[in-house]
Amino acid sequence: MNKLVLGNVLHRPLRTLISVLAIAIEVIMILSIVAIMVGMVNNARNEKSGIGADIIVSPPNASFIASVGGAPVPAKIADVLAKLPHVAVAAPAIADFNMAGGVETIWGIDFSSYNALRPFEFVAGGPFQGPNDVIVDDLYARAAPKGQSRSVGAIIKLLNHQFRICGIVEHGKGGRIFLPIETLGSLMGSPNNASLFYIRSDDQENQDLIREEIHAVPGLQNYQVQTMHEWMSMMTPEHLPGFNAALDTVIAIAVIVGFLVIFQSLYTAVMERTREIGILKSLGASKLYILNVVLREALLVSIAGIILGIVLTQVIKFGMAWRLPSFSFMLTNQWRIYATLIALGGSLLGAIYPAWKAASKDPIDALAYE
Repeated sequence: MNKLVLGNVLHRPLRTLISVLAIAIEVIMILSIVAIMVGMVNNARNEKSGIGADIIVSPPNASFIASVGGAPVPAKIADVLAKLPHVAVAAPAIADFNMAGGVETIWGIDFSSYNALRPFEFVAGGPFQGPNDVIVDDLYARAAPKGQSRSVGAIIKLLNHQFRICGIVEHGKGGRIFLPIETLGSLMGSPNNASLFYIRSDDQENQDLIREEIHAVPGLQNYQVQTMHEWMSMMTPEHLPGFNAALDTVIAIAVIVGFLVIFQSLYTAVMERTREIGILKSLGASKLYILNVVLREALLVSIAGIILGIVLTQVIKFGMAWRLPSFSFMLTNQWRIYATLIALGGSLLGAIYPAWKAASKDPIDALAYE
């Protein structure tokens, strides 16, 4: 039977190759989308954990994703927070999206207080020397477009303004691009404001006390106070708006692609082999035997496509790591298994009707087929 299945697959090599490529594309779609989305979440977690803060304080209506996209509250609140009994450091910050040339977050920081949370480790250069200076991390510096430089002293364009790179730091300090908080606030039309505040406590055992102290300050009663551990626990796919919906949509499209390709390929093959099926049945082949042959052919094509898809996705990962080192592309064995099962499921669903059609053929009609 296996020889018969292999012969059927090799009889139409171009059609088989197209089917294998279609299954591979299905697997690549699933793994790539998951790797990008999960990588973004994982990268955000890793970056936040390196800030050195124990607590995040944000305005009452802010999203748990760190109030990205505005500076609604006075930065001077940091001075009030810093005076609380169990607060060692309070650092104001602005987080703003930059959509030019790709989606990235620009951070506005007060260097002295932000550096006090956990000191920057400079690879080259040093702190801000003026309002038009920018600090970038080593991954951002390495990902410079061809023909451009992101070394110390280089000029880069952010938010339609020119900035000089004054320092390059090791990655893992919350973001990849840092501007003086006054500069970013002015560019956003919110001078002297902040998006959120990072706090380092004098002792992690006092985090609940700090929460109570903050809510006891007039005007801060409704501010959100999250420990870094609480924030980390929220940074999962299940808590991100639209994450699972987008993932389910991609998987559904991938399954439909696999279903249609296998269905079309095997249905055509069954029609072409009507006489051969008649010969097999006249020789005593049962319906189950014919069904088995067609399903094994679908399984063989699917397995070849899945292997090719996993290999090509790994190639994509290496290519992105080389070309875009700051971009997190996270492949996991768990999702490799999920993608394999999803692709196999879609392929077998697409093979059921052609297999049933082949098994149901009357041998007399099949032998008379022209």
